[in-house]
Amino acid sequence: MNQLEALRQYTTVVADTGDFRQLAQFQPQDATTNPSLILKAVQKPEYAPLLAQAVAGGAGQHIDALMDRLIVRFGCEILQLIPGRVSTEVDARLSFDTAATVERAERLIALYRAEGVDPARVLIKIAATWEGIEAARLLEQRGIRTNLTLLFSFAQAVACGQARVQLISPFVGRIYDWYKKQAGSSWDEAAMAGENDPGVQSVRAIYQHYKHFGIATEVMGASFRNAGQITALAGCDLLTIAPELMAQLQASDAPLARVLDADTARTLQLEPVHYDEPGFRYALNQDAMATEKLAEGIRAFAADAAKLEQLMQAAAAA
Repeated sequence: MNQLEALRQYTTVVADTGDFRQLAQFQPQDATTNPSLILKAVQKPEYAPLLAQAVAGGAGQHIDALMDRLIVRFGCEILQLIPGRVSTEVDARLSFDTAATVERAERLIALYRAEGVDPARVLIKIAATWEGIEAARLLEQRGIRTNLTLLFSFAQAVACGQARVQLISPFVGRIYDWYKKQAGSSWDEAAMAGENDPGVQSVRAIYQHYKHFGIATEVMGASFRNAGQITALAGCDLLTIAPELMAQLQASDAPLARVLDADTARTLQLEPVHYDEPGFRYALNQDAMATEKLAEGIRAFAADAAKLEQLMQAAAAA
């Protein structure tokens, strides 16, 4: 049994890609996308027809409507290759606008419905700002399932649990990046690997809190830099993994044991935590890493969304 097969005994494996042609060889249950991944995929010749279809199908529509058509087109193609759910992201430029996020999410679901897709197979990805979490709370009440992304702090996770969102995606690799950069030349890669990795530790703390207090929100570790981060979280509800790292796991037959366990988490001595809006904002502000990475992530996704718009405008003008 290779490590990818072993991991599946404890954890739902999710593919983190817009390049859906890679999916078949790894047989993931679910898949996630974001503007950066779709931007990367759509520049490949084999995906040019999807761009053309989105532009043709939305002739005369505003660019943001064309964007939604494109990302839903990708989502539909992915859903033909997996048995589970696909995560589709709301424009990161709406991360601080609750009403606009709700409106865009409902439009995405309507587009999926028009393609004959059961909304139960779609998770709407939203940045885990206070406004995004509030939008997710409202959407969940309306039966639209959400995936809260760009999550770097315990405070964000607690607020998401309070909002009863379906799933959260804590970003292991980006947390690791921040601490490594801060440490500079003093960073000891070997000493900070595995269970000592700050990104791994963050996800473990969130997982233990959720399981201890019976919070139903699913935890999906994301944004991995190496296979060791993945194996250190074996047992997490889900892990979304880039195809390159899935290939590494598939090529290894090293033993892989379960690390995270809900029954063990329930035996821990943990204090309950709750945040109102002022408390959330203060806790996030006190976490320099989470504050910086959240802002950086929104800027990066917004920039890639703008680039994707430019490609679509060029295609529409051609």
